[in-house]
Formats: sequence, C-alpha cells, structure tokens
Amino acid sequence: MERRTFIQVTSGALGLTAEALAAMPMPMAKLGKSGLQVSKFCLGGFHMAKGGEENAVRIIQRAIDLGVTFFDSAHKYHKGLSDEFYGKALAPYSRQKVLLMSKAELRTKDDAMRQLEDTLRRMKTDYLDLWQCHEVVRQDEVDKIFGPGGSLEAFVLAKKQGKVRHIGFTGHADPATHMALLNGYDGWETVQHPVNLIDPHYLSFIHNFLPKAAAKGLGRIGMKSNAIGNITKHSVATIPECLRFAWTQDIHTLVSGVETVEQLEQNVAACKTFQKMSPQEISTLLDRTRQGLTGTEVETYKRAPAGAAVHARRHKDGEGV
Repeated sequence: MERRTFIQVTSGALGLTAEALAAMPMPMAKLGKSGLQVSKFCLGGFHMAKGGEENAVRIIQRAIDLGVTFFDSAHKYHKGLSDEFYGKALAPYSRQKVLLMSKAELRTKDDAMRQLEDTLRRMKTDYLDLWQCHEVVRQDEVDKIFGPGGSLEAFVLAKKQGKVRHIGFTGHADPATHMALLNGYDGWETVQHPVNLIDPHYLSFIHNFLPKAAAKGLGRIGMKSNAIGNITKHSVATIPECLRFAWTQDIHTLVSGVETVEQLEQNVAACKTFQKMSPQEISTLLDRTRQGLTGTEVETYKRAPAGAAVHARRHKDGEGV
C-alpha cells in the first residue's frame, strides 16, 4: 500500500480534518526508568531532513501541533544537519515543550564528548533529554565502549554535568550485542532496536532481547518498523500492518521516519487510532510473513548468517534507503 493511499484510509475513512487530527489526544508512555513521559510516536531524525531545511522545519513544527513530544536525531545524520534543523525549527517554542534525543557513534570518551558539544551547539540547547550510544553492532565495539577511555565514560560524565538527562544505547545487527551492552553497565536507562513483523524470524530482538530489557526497567524504543522500507518494497506487509504490529509489542515509543508532512499525518493518525493486535492476529500475521522473504533479505542491517556470502554492503543507520 502506498503512503498516500494509507492517508486516505486512516484519515479519510475517519472523516478527520487536519484540525481534528491535531485535536485528538496523543497516546503517551513513561519511558521506563528514565521517567520521561513521551509520545508513542517519535519523529525520526534522518528521514525528516532528507528534503532540506524548509521541509524539515515544516515537519517538526507540524509534529508539535499534532501533539508529538519526542524527537530523534543523531550526530551523523546528514553530517549534523538534522541536529541543526531541530535548532531552527524549535526556536519559537519553549525548550520544555519537547524532549530531544540525539546520539553519538564514536567510541572514545573524547570523541563522544566532542560529538555531544557539536549536537548541543547545533540544536541550540544546553542539554539533551536523552543521549544514546549509537549503532553498536559488534562485540569489539562493546569492548571499546567499556574499556579505558571508552565512550561510556563520556555518557556517565555528561549526565553528571547535566548536559544530558538520561542515557541509553542503540543498534540493529544482533541481539547478542545488545545483551553485552545491557549486562556490562547497570546505568543505561533506555535502549533502541528494530521492532517489526519480520524480526521474529531471524536474530529476533523482540524474542531474545526485549523481555530482558523490560525486566531491567529500561525505556524501550522501537525503530525500523518497515525495515528501512524493505517490508513494503517486497510486498511482505502493508504500512498499517507494520505500524500496528510494532506498537503492539512491549515498547514505549516508536521512532518513525517521514519525509513529508502528509506522511507525518499518516503515521500520527495511525498512532492516535491504534488498537492493539490480539494474540491470534499476531500469530496469523507471523505465520503469513514466515512464508515470504525473511532475515537479511529484508532486514539488511542485521548480521549475516555464519558462512553466508554477503554480496552487498550492510546498511548503516543514517544512510539513505
């Protein structure tokens, strides 16, 4: 299903005007032990910036009008432009009106702190509500993060200094890497990883990691609900199915990438009218998706099976799809 068609299904069928959509309450959740109250829809920081500054500012400001309170970015997105676009878009608003999340992908203390200072300057703010260790995909990265002079020291220091309120980590390749991060430090407050209807069939974060993160009280942030576009590209499932399945899982919020105001309104409409899938619906959906393409044929960002020939470079977060 194309995005524009889905807009008509969600908004048109409900008879929603732009004003009515904005007036509907935004579902909220407590982001685990961080205590942050976040919107269940989080605006993704990469895709909103693909169309340039003017388009990004429109998307961000419309998101605020629609009740979105949680906003995602990363130092590496568009070489810092995503952070800059937030700084420009949020200038008319009170800083307390929004919750800003950004990320640093470098693994030493000094490099991560430099990335944080860049982000604060670009976003024109004195602090981040959430700062995450970005895109950790291999064990050697975990070792570097936790080692002497590793970036964990930057995250702990930045929180102590008040430059960030809460800290977490992200990744998309292997739940075992997430477990190594989770078990290596008790101070993490949030985690972000793929949550989609193909994930249960290979290296599943939903099955292998999400329950353990919940048991430790971490704020759980889903992403890649459409597997960077590959689920709909391969006609595995529709966008409504992707979104509804993701929000049905044990997550507090879903980072969703949009490139236009229309796509933003589509996703917010889905969030505001969301109804949880029943166990039978989930079982039926997974039985169906299991019959088609699964694993790295769709989730190109996950670790390839041992011994498999990898013919294409793996996706990295913040790259185009």
